[in-house]
Amino acid sequence: MVAAWEPGQAGLAAVAVTFGVGALGAGGTRRPSLQGVVTAAVEAGRTMLDLTVVTALAGLVIGALQLSGFTSKLPLLLIGVAGEHVLALLVLTAVVSIVLGMSLPTTVVYITLAVLVGPGLTQLGILPLAAHLFLFYFGMLSLITPPDCLATYTAAAIARADFWKTGWAGMRLGIVAYVVPFAFVFQPALLGRAPAAEVVAAVLAAAAGVVVLSAGCVGHLVRPLGRATRSVLVLAGLLALVCAGGPVRLLGLAGLAVGLFLVLWESVAARFPRRTYAQPGHERPATREIR
Repeated sequence: MVAAWEPGQAGLAAVAVTFGVGALGAGGTRRPSLQGVVTAAVEAGRTMLDLTVVTALAGLVIGALQLSGFTSKLPLLLIGVAGEHVLALLVLTAVVSIVLGMSLPTTVVYITLAVLVGPGLTQLGILPLAAHLFLFYFGMLSLITPPDCLATYTAAAIARADFWKTGWAGMRLGIVAYVVPFAFVFQPALLGRAPAAEVVAAVLAAAAGVVVLSAGCVGHLVRPLGRATRSVLVLAGLLALVCAGGPVRLLGLAGLAVGLFLVLWESVAARFPRRTYAQPGHERPATREIR
């Protein structure tokens, strides 16, 4: 950081230092043998081959879009398709942000969308800060959204895991990041653009919504959750996050109430489980046979 090295140069230096420290046997590790060094080089080469193929394919797609001029026209087409519908424009913009982030840095995606789509969002009454945060968030989410998630490709290649399973698991664990940008747009109080009491209420409701939504997506709170309970928790969390303010405040309060009730119910049920005869010490009493 002090010498302002390029990322590639810094990464290679970090690999060399790590290998050197490991070769010295620091930290109680065994010194690698020649066979271990060869094996490590072969495994690294295989991993890099997978990443090279994925990056090359992503480059072909994004290169074709740029050379055809479709990339620069796509945001303008979105505004024409969505018209005056704010939610439709936001959804289409999110999709375009993820597609453009396939092999472009987040900064480039954000600047492109901010110049071409940002004015259209603000013309529909969206706060400029909320619009720019929305674009920035979804520009980063392309890293974990299948099928163009380079970060997920890297993790799956290193772990020798299935790509699609890794991608969906990443999306499920990062589901809140897909909802928060919409909350910024529909709840300006989260950005401090409201009276202090409303800001505090919006933050508390959003925090509770994050917990409820996360529990529903992961499938575990204080104990494993069933599909019906998970579905209700996901819906309640979405309502608490997005609808806690404005004209749809009642929906947000309803979602918050349902979510908190289910959290309390699961906590009590986990603390006082039902006694069943299948448990040790609670055998079913013998019954007499009736002739």
